[in-house]
Amino acid sequence: MRESAHIVEQSSDLSRRTFVRTAGVGGVALALGGCVSATETVGDEESRGADDEEGTDDEPADEDGVVSDLPPTGPVEVVDLDERGGEVTLRTVHARHDVKASERMGDPIVLPEVWAWAADDGTPSVPGPVLRATEGQELAITLDNTESTKPHTFHAHGVRVAWEDDGTGETSGITVAAGETHTYTIPANVPGTHLYHCHYNTPWHMEMGMYGILRIDPEGYEPADHEQFLTVKEWDTRLSRRWGGGDVDYSLQDRNPDAFTVNGKAAPDSLNPEVGSPMIVDEDETLRVHLVNAGFESHAMHPHNHRFRVVEHDGSVVPEGLQYDRDVITVGPAERYTIELATDADPGIYPVHCHKVDHVRNGEIYPGGMLTAIVYEEAMSDDIFADLMEAAGHEMDDGDGDHDH
Repeated sequence: MRESAHIVEQSSDLSRRTFVRTAGVGGVALALGGCVSATETVGDEESRGADDEEGTDDEPADEDGVVSDLPPTGPVEVVDLDERGGEVTLRTVHARHDVKASERMGDPIVLPEVWAWAADDGTPSVPGPVLRATEGQELAITLDNTESTKPHTFHAHGVRVAWEDDGTGETSGITVAAGETHTYTIPANVPGTHLYHCHYNTPWHMEMGMYGILRIDPEGYEPADHEQFLTVKEWDTRLSRRWGGGDVDYSLQDRNPDAFTVNGKAAPDSLNPEVGSPMIVDEDETLRVHLVNAGFESHAMHPHNHRFRVVEHDGSVVPEGLQYDRDVITVGPAERYTIELATDADPGIYPVHCHKVDHVRNGEIYPGGMLTAIVYEEAMSDDIFADLMEAAGHEMDDGDGDHDH
């Protein structure tokens, strides 16, 4: 696989003082349905694919006692399509996704089966890889469905494509069956932050994890000091548990979300630098956040102690005269906002969360759920930060060794 950058660098020896920054692409620090096909039922004899792999004794069980033997998802990658000549293969993989592996802030939350995407031979993730390109590229995105047992498609919001590349099987005539591959031509002709997802039986397949971000930088794009991709989503975990073999009923008409995530993780795991998306900043930087809602409900996102301006909305630049300071933004299903803020607050740890506060929970436990944080490096030496990292399941090195950011 060609080189790509993780949203969060993985490191096992991070000290409080030298906490890892989120990884960059091109020198930039990065961390952070419509038509419905024929009815698809869940829990039948085909609910597990031939690609299932043997598990280990320490794999977590979900609340129904189901132990998944599928491979685990990994961190979301940022794939630089400019470096690849505009080409990438997205493999569909049956996997297990740990929304929250830690024992703090409620019981662990396990999705025993998800349908995840992986870039080339990389690790599958939920959300799928962030696909990043520059305006003017012609992208060749190959959907490799040879490992899956279900039909899938690739549909990208925002960009203008040929009819056959729209990714809706009923109207474009192209559905990628299990065991097949298909290459979509996606022109990078609309700059901005866009959503992509499977458009086959959309409400089921997005709920099973088939969504991600397509970012198209305009020509001459000037990156901020720190950039972050955040995808928020609410889940009814019964669908995954049903596909994973659990004795549980699921009905689309009775959808009742019980898990709430930022980049696929619920707090406190969303604060873990190895698997989550904390925004680690210095003072007096510009933080640019690309925010996408891949759920079916709206989410009112609010950063503590910082005011921001919306600079892009659904792929359109917001004129400077229409920008104003605010501290909450309601993001509807499939909406995308790019916001900017100055890291000029008293250095500390500031939550960023949905202000539908029942979304900031894990079951009956508050806080949890759809919550991450802006973390100033100066605050990472504080015991409060160490306690958060312990809750997030992240082991920190108490030594004073230096590490590269």
